[in-house]
Amino acid sequence: MSRVAVVTGGTRGIGAAISRALQAEGHKVAANYAGDEKTAAAFHRETGIAVFRWDVSNFEACAAGVRRVVEELGPIDILVNNAGITRDVMLHKMALEQWRAVIDTNLNSLFNMTRPVIEGMRARGFGRIINISSINGQKGQIGQTNYAASKAGDLGFTKALALENARKGITVNAVCPGYTETDMVRVVPKEVLETSVLSQIPVGRLGQPEEIARCVVFLASEQAGFLTGSTLTVNGGQYLT
Repeated sequence: MSRVAVVTGGTRGIGAAISRALQAEGHKVAANYAGDEKTAAAFHRETGIAVFRWDVSNFEACAAGVRRVVEELGPIDILVNNAGITRDVMLHKMALEQWRAVIDTNLNSLFNMTRPVIEGMRARGFGRIINISSINGQKGQIGQTNYAASKAGDLGFTKALALENARKGITVNAVCPGYTETDMVRVVPKEVLETSVLSQIPVGRLGQPEEIARCVVFLASEQAGFLTGSTLTVNGGQYLT
């Protein structure tokens, strides 16, 4: 069944792979982006997927963005909270703005995006909410107290919201990718990647965005109705839970 899906951060990296995969399943996809107009325009030309610009860290912007999607595509039944940023620095050198920027984008955005859609999902008796967390939200990481805190918070949000909406036909799950071949990882120096990252991944390689996307497609499906409040750990065996 074709449904309307919103993917935040949906025009680049893992988000772009998720948008494409949901489109391939027959869903009408709205790919949100923050500011890279050139990349978003190219993504739209290549895929035909509708793109919408708003700041997920701003509640009013999210509410307005959701209204635009509903007006153009219809009621939202699938929400993928994927948008995320890093501002890596050791805590004793971290500025307040570096803390707030990451928490606002990676954690507060889950409230900002979910609040405008949850009542409609409850009224229709169906919803799929998938939150993209991270391996570093599970195990922590040096220089990422802000990022790890935000991604760990995503998991608590997922569990509580799943319990609140289980009887309304709404599932809420999380995916925790490990190190995946995206722009964020490509900037890591090759020698650091090989000695400090790949050496810790039992399968011996980085993940591919499409591998994360396939997990999201399953969680968004009709067949995943008995799976809620769960976390799919997709990290090549680097961290086992």
